[in-house]
Amino acid sequence: MSGGPLVAIVMGSKSDADKVRPAGEILSRLGLGYVQETISAHRQPEKLRRFVREAQEKGVEVFIAAAGKAAALPGVIASLTTLPVIGLPISTPDLGGLDSLLSMVQMPKGVPVATVALDGAENAGLLAASILALKYPEIAEAFGEYRRSLAEG
Repeated sequence: MSGGPLVAIVMGSKSDADKVRPAGEILSRLGLGYVQETISAHRQPEKLRRFVREAQEKGVEVFIAAAGKAAALPGVIASLTTLPVIGLPISTPDLGGLDSLLSMVQMPKGVPVATVALDGAENAGLLAASILALKYPEIAEAFGEYRRSLAEG
């Protein structure tokens, strides 16, 4: 595996932190390093561009992008990289999160964003692990052990 974190978790607002936390927890449980940042796609586009570039240079291979409302963050990250981007729609009081979800799943052709359920942070982390498991046998083993533990209850 690379020396640095393989996953970058980016959230659009600090207020998303509690709903994003399970992604980092499951990554840690599986032994995966990650970096986490709060960057607004709308308010800090240059900071986001720089972060994506630098994360790739440091060995990040998968991005998890959490956002609510207009939820542009995953799509903007996907426009800046060819690496996998997992959208994590955050529920909001406005439209219950439907706006967040639709912003992620309705990406234009050529700019894919894999999207998990509303507030589905744990599944976002697991999806990142399953992607990385294709390349890293130790992640595949940890992910397999986790899945077996679910079956055993």
